[in-house]
Amino acid sequence: MTNPATPQIVGWAHSKFGKAPEGDVEQLIASTVPEALDHAGITASDVDGIFVGVYNNGFSRQAFEGALVGMAVPELAYVPSVHLENACATGSAALYAALDFIAAGRGRIALVVGAEKMSATPGVEVGDILLTAAYRAEEGEIDGGFAGVFGQIANRYFQAHGDQSRELAMIAAKNHTNGARNPFAHMQKDLGVDFCNTVSDRNPIVAGPLRRTDCSLVSDGAAVLVVAHPDVAADMRRAIGFRARNQVNDVLALSRRDPTEFAGARGAWAKSLDEAGLTLDDLSLVETHDCFTIAELLEYEAMGLAPRGQGGRVIRDGITTRDGKLPVNLSGGLKSRGHPLGATGVSQHVMAAMQLAGDAGDMQLDGAALAGVFNMGGAAVANYVSILERVK
Repeated sequence: MTNPATPQIVGWAHSKFGKAPEGDVEQLIASTVPEALDHAGITASDVDGIFVGVYNNGFSRQAFEGALVGMAVPELAYVPSVHLENACATGSAALYAALDFIAAGRGRIALVVGAEKMSATPGVEVGDILLTAAYRAEEGEIDGGFAGVFGQIANRYFQAHGDQSRELAMIAAKNHTNGARNPFAHMQKDLGVDFCNTVSDRNPIVAGPLRRTDCSLVSDGAAVLVVAHPDVAADMRRAIGFRARNQVNDVLALSRRDPTEFAGARGAWAKSLDEAGLTLDDLSLVETHDCFTIAELLEYEAMGLAPRGQGGRVIRDGITTRDGKLPVNLSGGLKSRGHPLGATGVSQHVMAAMQLAGDAGDMQLDGAALAGVFNMGGAAVANYVSILERVK
């Protein structure tokens, strides 16, 4: 059960991902933070610390994002606030820092904000910005930007284990089927396996064997969590606890490791399951980081659903579908929900918390009791695994 000393999630808010009407990160923050405070039943004066996850690295000329919360919500202007960035795991980095802040006794309630405005940036620039999450000294000239990085990973996997194009299409189709139920999702459309598996004008090759439907979306959005000391959470409307949470890193340069192993992801899953005293069989659902469909397939192997080289059978056997043994990405994942970089890790935890609280609407899985969340930065470089359960 949840460690009684571990901080707990007591409220949240989530914008609709996509091409947002908000013009910048400050406006995205302004549209979501008040809702999260209200959801938690607190006011700005109750907040002891603010932790902001925004990747930026060229998406905006405005940096110093920790201070933007006070601009967006003036009542929070004098609360200590810090900005964190850890590639595509920026949101989880902000969340874990907030949890550490409370666990260390520095505060009782913390606000976690993840946000990104990506759609205003031209596509060519987006690709270059995303390569800042790779080792540019060796990988900065890869064709196709970050999609090219994962295209190379997919090619290497296919060379070792055979063509998995249809399995990747099945993963994409699964996540789009799930995303059609999610009102917060960027793309709420069930595309089907045949469309995802067929190269066409609407689904062209992007990099290596990866088609457009194998790649997550360029999205705007924000997600917010309120976390509190368990003594405080005991008097609140709801509390979602952390049965375990761990971060494991791997080497940044792909040349110095086997990038199809996802060893850091494997380590983070192993540590969290061990800490929680659980196995995958105990989990009700998983929200995982499917920036590309090949990533989700490799994550099946990393979490232990299949041995290395056999991740494809997980989706072929229906294990991770909504009706399967371990539903993965009931929210639609990054593939359908969208991937505003700084918001993603926070969003994944919000989606899992909604399921455990029974507040997931059309996405709701009956009897959801334990949820796993995997968020990664770069090509499985910064790896975060949380295991959540409902406390009240």
